[in-house]
Amino acid sequence: MLEHIFSRARDMRKMVEQDGGNDLLKGRIVACLFYEPSTRTSSSFIAAMERLGGQVIPITQGVQFSSVTKGESLEDTIRTLEQYADVIVLRHPDIGSATRAAHAADIPIINAGDGAGEHPTQALLDLFTIQDELGTVDNLKIAMVGDLRFGRTVHSLTKLLTLFDVSLRYVSPDILRIPMNILNPVIDAGIDVRETNDVSEVIEQCDVLYVTRVQKERFTDMTEYDGVKSYYEITPELMQRAKDKMIVMHPLPRVGEISEAVDDDPRAAYFRQVKNGMFIRMALLAEVLGR
Repeated sequence: MLEHIFSRARDMRKMVEQDGGNDLLKGRIVACLFYEPSTRTSSSFIAAMERLGGQVIPITQGVQFSSVTKGESLEDTIRTLEQYADVIVLRHPDIGSATRAAHAADIPIINAGDGAGEHPTQALLDLFTIQDELGTVDNLKIAMVGDLRFGRTVHSLTKLLTLFDVSLRYVSPDILRIPMNILNPVIDAGIDVRETNDVSEVIEQCDVLYVTRVQKERFTDMTEYDGVKSYYEITPELMQRAKDKMIVMHPLPRVGEISEAVDDDPRAAYFRQVKNGMFIRMALLAEVLGR
């Protein structure tokens, strides 16, 4: 199934490069319902649908102006929007919200992030980027750096990586360690996995350096946040120690954990990663709408 989605994404990339778009989803409508801020995910879903000839109900910057502020439940909002749309893309601050929405809906629900839980479409584009950039996923050493406790992108990507023969290194401050409910399946799968708080221990050997920001919005104690917000910074000096053939990834936005001076390094793949998100989401929309 993964390779099928990736093959369709490559076809979508070729089509966009050649023609800009087509009418595959003409007459179809997606409702983008975002209870949390988003730039890349919301924009890429909107761009994906429009490049395929479909239309969008964009509730991405204005949930505060919707009936949510009147106390409407998530389930009722979903049941309302499905009267207008063929698929709903949902981002919500509560873990499990996408499952709740799916139980309430008779149309497809795509999880665009449920709090500190999961971000499955990001994991797909991340895996696609690794394969696209390095030619394979198997036999790679992948280091994940930063907020591994609240980082839903790390949680979802980890689950996908258990399907491959990889080595994993988790790099974080102690209070942002990977949760045990995410780590235990990795151990059970027999994957070579280690934890550290020092990025210098992994930089020389890793094939993928996956960096995440410390998520201020998940903290209830700002003193704790202030203690870890600048814990890591990937700099050109650090990158001098990395392999010539490796990639640096980031789900973005970044808030200082990768120096802008790294952007010109050909190993910096994070903006290519962003573009891949549109192709993956074009493929997903076409699949769930049966086209």
